[in-house]
Parts: sequence; C-alpha cells; structure tokens
Amino acid sequence: MSNHITNRYDFVVFFDVENGNPNGDPDAGNMPRIDPETGYGVVTDVCLKRKIRNYVETVKEGEPGFEIYIKEGVPLNVSDRRAYEELGIDPKETKKLKKDNPQLDVQLRDCMCKAFYDIRTFGAVMTTFVKDNLNCGQVRGPVQLTFSRSVDPIIPQEVTITRVAITKEDDAAKKGTEMGRKYVVPYGLYRCEGFVSANLARKTTGFSEEDLELLWNAIINMFEHDHSAARGKMAVRSLIVFKHDSELGNAPSYQLFDAVSIAKKDGVEAPRSFKDYEGVVVDEDAIPAGVEVIRKL
Repeated sequence: MSNHITNRYDFVVFFDVENGNPNGDPDAGNMPRIDPETGYGVVTDVCLKRKIRNYVETVKEGEPGFEIYIKEGVPLNVSDRRAYEELGIDPKETKKLKKDNPQLDVQLRDCMCKAFYDIRTFGAVMTTFVKDNLNCGQVRGPVQLTFSRSVDPIIPQEVTITRVAITKEDDAAKKGTEMGRKYVVPYGLYRCEGFVSANLARKTTGFSEEDLELLWNAIINMFEHDHSAARGKMAVRSLIVFKHDSELGNAPSYQLFDAVSIAKKDGVEAPRSFKDYEGVVVDEDAIPAGVEVIRKL
C-alpha cells in the first residue's frame, strides 16, 4: 500500500442516453428513475459503479490484484474465505486469535484490498457470519459518486413491443403476439459528481496511482463494453477532473462543481443529441490556487 495516491481529486462526468433506459426503477415497473417533483431523470451511484466494475473485470481479466468482489454468481463468503486461507487462519478460531494478534482485523482487510480492485476503490462490507463465521471487516472506499441528475427534464416513453415467434401450434393463426412494454428516454444528458480521497486511500485501502488511472479509463469507457437493447445508446461525453495539490484538498468540492456548466443552444426546446448543447464550460476564474483542471474527455 506504499503507492497510494497523495492528492485529493473531485470530478464531474457528463453522459447521455438515446432511446434507452439508463437505470430502471424496480419499484415503478422498471421505468427510468425520475424526480417526480421536477421531472429530472436520476441514475443511482450503484448503477455507475456496476459499469465501472464490469469494465475493470473485462480489461483486467485474470490479472492479480484487479479481481471484482461484488459480481454476479459469486457468493461473498467465497471471496472472504480467501483472506483467511492466505493468512492460514481457521475462521472458527478468529476470536481466539484476535486476542493474541490485535492487528488481525487489519491484516484480513488488507488482504481483501490487495486482491479486489472494487474494494480498494469503493470500499465494502465484508462480513458473512453465516455458518463459516467469516468477518473481514468493513472499509470505506476513497472513491464515491453522487446520484446523477439529468441536465434537463426528461419525458419517458412507454413502447409496446410484440414478437413474431410463437410458443405453441395454437398461436400460428395469430398475426402478432403482444410481448410486453418497455420504457425509453428519447434523449437525456446526465451529470454525475464524484470524489477521490487521498486521506482514505492512505489510511485504509491503499488506492494507488495505477488504480486512479484505471478509474478514469473505466469512467470514460464504462458504457462501451456494456451495451444492451434496454439501455439504448449510451456514452460518456465529458470527464472534468480537479486535482488538488494536497491530501486534504485546497477548496470545497461544491465550489469546483459550481464552476462547471453546460447549456442548450439557442432555439433548442427539446434536446435530442449532445450537439444540441453548447458544450461543457469550466469557469477557470472560479478555480482557486492549488487546484488543477484536467479535461480527461
């Protein structure tokens, strides 16, 4: 963990969706998430973290230290058990061993951080007491994302879909069998804000400079290897990074975020592409000393 980052970062991401559902709400029939009071679209932080995890798992497949802890089909206790095996510990003897080794909790946590990229990045709750009594602790990750919100209000459309294929011989006389409905956003541009804490990287997970570069690449490409019919056409359009020249930072994050803006072009009522916007603008005069603006995209 000696190669942990030493600078704090804040960042702003703009991404868009065309004729797709960026993040369905299971409590609302999988409709695109929306703020009912304002009509602005919402995408959860968990949704984007999933895309980042998928990208890392794809480009770093099989590479030690870049495994993914939270993924489909792999029980968490299987991953937790690996830390015990690496340290040669019987989970049933954990309480007894902790009395002789007060640093055991830290050693278990460090094993997990070393092996799994998403734990080093986002943190995790690594406690699975079921039967095996496995407990690798909890860790708060240095990288955190906000809920994304659309730049303009969105109006989801409900589309009825049908199928030509039939299930039974009795259906052969039917011209079209209704299959169901799907929801799409004709177009929406979303803004997400994020934070990278060098302080937490040093104290807990050891999030490194290599991990940081991988994070930027993952954010830029998080939709490129995760296309689906349900999500339509999605792309990251801009990534603005604020690099502080200290571990704790040189300015409040809101001050930096307020310096980033985007507006519709004159005469555009309902944007239908990124070209309907003027482009992302950063007010350089509002950026205080000690903070560098880096346009990754």
